[in-house]
Amino acid sequence: MLVAAAVCPSPPLLVPDVATGAAHELDAARAACADAVGLLAAARPDRLYVVGAAPEGGHGVYPAGSPGSFAGFGVDLGVRLGEGRPADGEARLLPAPLAVAAWLLDRARWAAAPVEGLGVDETATPDVCAGLGRGLADSAERVALLVMGDGSACRTVKAPGYLDERAEGFDAAAARALGTADVAALLALDPELAYELKVAGRAPWQVLAGAAEGAGLDGRLLFEDAPYGVGYFVAAWS
Repeated sequence: MLVAAAVCPSPPLLVPDVATGAAHELDAARAACADAVGLLAAARPDRLYVVGAAPEGGHGVYPAGSPGSFAGFGVDLGVRLGEGRPADGEARLLPAPLAVAAWLLDRARWAAAPVEGLGVDETATPDVCAGLGRGLADSAERVALLVMGDGSACRTVKAPGYLDERAEGFDAAAARALGTADVAALLALDPELAYELKVAGRAPWQVLAGAAEGAGLDGRLLFEDAPYGVGYFVAAWS
């Protein structure tokens, strides 16, 4: 069953080498992510699953040791998801959100439990996402999740999706749900509205909601902001 979860934003800018001179702008978000990952380790899980959105062709399982790279963002920096090496034919490159998660775990010197990644279709329905989460929760006696995803990308006129007046309300509802471990509220997030607002976290958050059903976890919101016009949240569930 699920014993702990951390929710972190997924932009590669979270990695200082990618952000370069602007790295200090996300110092508070990085610190909150470090705290959330530390709480995962304190829960003594048997297995950690890293969950994030993935493009078509990138859906599915990423075994321990799967490689990731930030070369596509102009940085010669590679990462691996936990320890080990995938079997021949399994060494797919991590999608960007899972690569950021691998960087966070490496930064935290994660050694608390074996790690596996799951790339989720951004267009998956809430029911499909919840079913994936239930499967993760049922896979071991003590399961932890590191869930990567952003809120809307439409909070300002300079945001990637320009300004949409609905974005602030959507993000406020998501932040409340993440900060209180409100499973029903997460599952109620509208996929169509999330797509229109360029929300990268909706599907991964709903995987978390499915995993947390019946677990009785409490939530805390550790960070909330909208730098660059994108909603970023860090939450810890235990």
